[in-house]
Amino acid sequence: MSLAASEILLAFKAGRAFRREGTNIVEPNPAKGAIYLTNGDDGLLHFIWRNRTTGNIEEDLILFPFDASFVRVSQSPGRVYVLKFSSSNQRHFFWLQDASSARDAEFTENVNGLLQNPEFDVRWGVPISSTAPQASTSAAGSAQASTSTTSRQGAGSNFEATPEQLATLSQMLTSMSSQPQASSDVSLTDILTPTNLAPLFNHPELISTLFPHLPPDLPIPPSAEALERIIHSPQFRASVANFDQALRTGLLGGLVRTLGLPEEAGTGVGPFLRAIQEQADRERENTMDTD
Repeated sequence: MSLAASEILLAFKAGRAFRREGTNIVEPNPAKGAIYLTNGDDGLLHFIWRNRTTGNIEEDLILFPFDASFVRVSQSPGRVYVLKFSSSNQRHFFWLQDASSARDAEFTENVNGLLQNPEFDVRWGVPISSTAPQASTSAAGSAQASTSTTSRQGAGSNFEATPEQLATLSQMLTSMSSQPQASSDVSLTDILTPTNLAPLFNHPELISTLFPHLPPDLPIPPSAEALERIIHSPQFRASVANFDQALRTGLLGGLVRTLGLPEEAGTGVGPFLRAIQEQADRERENTMDTD
């Protein structure tokens, strides 16, 4: 299955680990990788492991609600987890490769939320339950990982931005008092606020461009009032927060290419904003050259 053809729900850096033959010892493999949970084009939930060096998908598991869990291997040193199934003795081991372990609990909570319910809303920055499952490497073999930026909203869509749409987004960014820096403190939730977005809806040509990508139950013809309601809604703020978090995983290179941006734009919030600005600057220069 192609990641580009699926809706990425969650993504984070993780390598694979393997049980040493004849023992309960689980050893991490040094290959750099990433775990993706996606809604596939077949309508099913997929648990994917992709090699970040080769770009190849080396594991693609179809999961059904409540059949699997993702839990830490408490007896194993390091950040080793296992994907285990209630319907079989399958065990797939992974080790988390994010530079910091600060978000491990969030990744695990979100993975298990999706494994129980594919419609689970991925959550960030909320208290983690104290009942997170643990696992052991007992003789019975039981053992025991957040997109994206990706985010549920649009992360696997086939949407392709036009130069006009990129220019519009650039106008939104440059309307701020200063240009965003590449600092890790930059957040889309601080940029895509109702206060910053509302002035853009004074342009009728922008409203008609955005409307095909908005929820289908909005009134027709589109109106600035309808868009105002959207940007003030909790769902919109949650979508922005999810996309911000997905960008921070650095795993959205494939997604941003569908927006006409270089793969580097998917490695963080700062690179994403800079790439949009540079693309819009080029479009403006081309327009001026043809005038």
